[in-house]
Amino acid sequence: MTDFHTGLGKNAANYQPLTPIDFITRSAQVYPDKTAIIYDDLEHNDLTQTWQQTYDRCRQLSDALRKLGIDKNDTVAVMLPNTPVMVEAAFGIPMSGGVLCTLNTRLDINALTFCVQHSEAKVLIMDSEFADLAEIIDETFPNLIVIHATDAAVKVERFGKMTYEELIASSDRLDNWERPEDEWEAIALNYTSGTTGTPKGVVYHHRGATLNALSNILDWDMPKHPLYLWTLPMFHCNGWCFPWTIAERAGVNVCLRKIDGNLILQLIAKHQVSHYCAAPIVHNMIAGGDADYKAAINHEVKGWVAGAPPSETMLAAMEKMGFHISHVYGLTEVYGPVTVCAEQAEWDELDVSGRAQKKSRQGVRSHLMTGFEVLRQDTTEPVEADGEEMGELALRGNMIMKGYLKSRKATEAAFKDGWFRTGDLGVKYPDGYIKIMDRLKDIIISGGENISSIEVENVLYQLPAVVSCAVVAAPHEKWGEVPVAFIEIHDGHTLQRDTVTAHCKQHLAGFKVPKYIIFTEIPKTSTGKVQKFELRQAAKSLAHETPKVTSSAK
Repeated sequence: MTDFHTGLGKNAANYQPLTPIDFITRSAQVYPDKTAIIYDDLEHNDLTQTWQQTYDRCRQLSDALRKLGIDKNDTVAVMLPNTPVMVEAAFGIPMSGGVLCTLNTRLDINALTFCVQHSEAKVLIMDSEFADLAEIIDETFPNLIVIHATDAAVKVERFGKMTYEELIASSDRLDNWERPEDEWEAIALNYTSGTTGTPKGVVYHHRGATLNALSNILDWDMPKHPLYLWTLPMFHCNGWCFPWTIAERAGVNVCLRKIDGNLILQLIAKHQVSHYCAAPIVHNMIAGGDADYKAAINHEVKGWVAGAPPSETMLAAMEKMGFHISHVYGLTEVYGPVTVCAEQAEWDELDVSGRAQKKSRQGVRSHLMTGFEVLRQDTTEPVEADGEEMGELALRGNMIMKGYLKSRKATEAAFKDGWFRTGDLGVKYPDGYIKIMDRLKDIIISGGENISSIEVENVLYQLPAVVSCAVVAAPHEKWGEVPVAFIEIHDGHTLQRDTVTAHCKQHLAGFKVPKYIIFTEIPKTSTGKVQKFELRQAAKSLAHETPKVTSSAK
C-alpha cells in the first residue's frame, strides 16, 4: 500500500479556507471599473457603483464595525430591503469577523425582539422604512448599537447612534479586515419563519456559502457579467447566496426596494436584466404587467422559481413573453436552492402542459450537492423509483447548515442517520427526478386516503381566474379530514364555486375534490409563500358547517 499521507499534510501554500469574500476581492482586482450595483427606482434613486467602489466600501464597513467593538463571532443584524447597503453587508460584515444576521423585513415587534435577543446582536442596521420598530428596539435593548440606513425614497427623522453613511465615513483604514481561519466558521445566521413555534436560528458556514454560490453558477450555466435583478429578498437564505454568486461572476446587482410588476418590467428593459429569482406570485405579477412594458423587453430573460411548483398558466404566460423559467428547490437550512429541475432537450417537443408537468418536479441534486433522495419514513431506505411510493425528501452534502443556534436537540434530530430530512413528502420517477407531493404537515388524510394538497392546487391553478390558492384540511366527524380550498381571484374576474367543483371533478378522484371553497385573499410571507398555518386555523371552524358548493366571487 502506497503511503499518500506522511509528509503530505495541509499547509498555507496548499490549503486555504473557502470563503465567498474571495469573490469580491478578485472582481475588484480584475474588473475594478465594471458596474457592481445599480439602484434605480425611476423616481428617487439613481445610483451606479463599480466593483472597486463596492470593495472599498465593504472594507470601510469592516473597519467601522471593528471600531464599534465587533470581533470574531459577534452578531451584526440587518433589517433592510434589497438596497445597496444589503449587498455591502453580505461582504463587509463577514470581513470584520462578525456574523451577518439578515432579518425578515415583515417581522412584527415580538418576533423581531426574539431574534435580536436570541442572536445576541451587538449592532443592528435598519432601513428608514422601519423607523417605528427602531424606536422600540432602541428602548428594549439599550446596549444595542442601532445604525440608520437612510434612503431618498423614505423620509423619516434620523434614529439610532449614526447613519450608515456616517458609519462608512468613520473608517480610515482599508486593510482592517480578515478572511476566516477555518471555513467552518459561521458567516451568517438566518431565522426560519417560526410558523409552528419560535423561529429557529440556522447557522451557515463560509464553506457552504462558497459552494452554494458556485453551484448557482453551474446549475444556471451563468456567464460572466450577468445583470441580476433583486426580486428575491436578500434576507431569505442570504438571497439564496446570490450576493456572492454575482460577485464571483463580476455581475451587476440591480437593487429593488419594493416588488411591483410594472417597475420590474421597466427595470428589465432599461438595464437589460438577464437573470432573476422569485416565488410564483412574483412571476404572476410580472406576467400580469402592462403590455407596453412587456413589449419593450426584446432580450432573453432567465428566471428561477421556487416556493411552489410552477403552474401551467404561469409558465405559458412567461413563455409568451420570451422568459425562460426553471424550477429549483431548497430550504433555509440548506442555503437556498440545492436541487434543480434540469431540463432535457426532448422537453422542447412537448406542449406547454407537458413541459409544465416535467418542470413542476423538484428534479435532481445541484452540481455541488452530494445527495438528494426520497426515504421511507423513519428509515434510510429509498422508495421505489416508480412515481407512486411516497417518502420523505432528504438531503446531504456540504451545503447543509452547521445546525440550529443554541438548540443541540433540534440539530441532532435534523441530522438523524446522516441525512437532513426536509419534512416534505414526495416520489421518485424512473428517470431519477424527484417531485414533492406535500409537506408532512400539509398532507390530508380523508377516510384513510392520503390527499396531496399540491395535487389539488395544481388543478385549481388551471382555472384562468385563479391568481393564488391553497388547500388545507378541515376536521370532519365521518372522514377525519376533508380538503378545503382557499382561492384568490384575479382582479376583474369572477368565479363560481359550482365551476370550481365541476372542474375538480373532471381532474380528481371524488374524495380529493374540495368540500369547502372559500374566496379570499391568500396570506403570504414576504417571500411569496402561502401561510398555510393561518388557513389551517381558519379551516378548523368549518368542522360543523354544511359544505359550501355554490355562490361566486369577484
